[in-house]
Amino acid sequence: MTSQPRAAQNIGAIEISADSPASLLSQAQELLLEYGRFVIAQPGAGRFCFGSLELEARDLPLSYHAQGGGCLMALVDNNPAAFVAWRAIAPSPEVVSNAWEMKRLWVRPAARGLGLGRSLTLAVLDRARHAGRKAIYLDTAPASMSAAHRLYLELGFQPCAPYNDNPVEGLAYLVKFL
Repeated sequence: MTSQPRAAQNIGAIEISADSPASLLSQAQELLLEYGRFVIAQPGAGRFCFGSLELEARDLPLSYHAQGGGCLMALVDNNPAAFVAWRAIAPSPEVVSNAWEMKRLWVRPAARGLGLGRSLTLAVLDRARHAGRKAIYLDTAPASMSAAHRLYLELGFQPCAPYNDNPVEGLAYLVKFL
């Protein structure tokens, strides 16, 4: 049984760009770092490198723009509430050509149940379709991110072979062909 999103006022998403105000960049960086702190607190995440995530956050959004991607932040009542990023992924035996990888979907606990994860995922899928991408790949940890894992499956993502060397244990690798 899927729970219905709870009502909220004034929900919006903003694409983070190099021209974004410093305050907006700072809020997006904090959301990304919150995601990292959540991941390292989970069992099996011992080899997750928070230091590289700090560099990624420091260079937002260029850390994703340089990889052929971008990032979005969702606001609830003008307060930062969720984040997602994507980047181009190189073709390999496990990855079709012209694909993106979705990364770092994070919804603050106080904003869960508003449909922000769904909205941001759909926004990335829409951008991928408009960019002529053939697929979106992602990895997730079902044991600690069960709501996200369910959401991906509901949106048509399917299990696939591991396509990266992510050191976090217990990952599910998923793909959605567009």
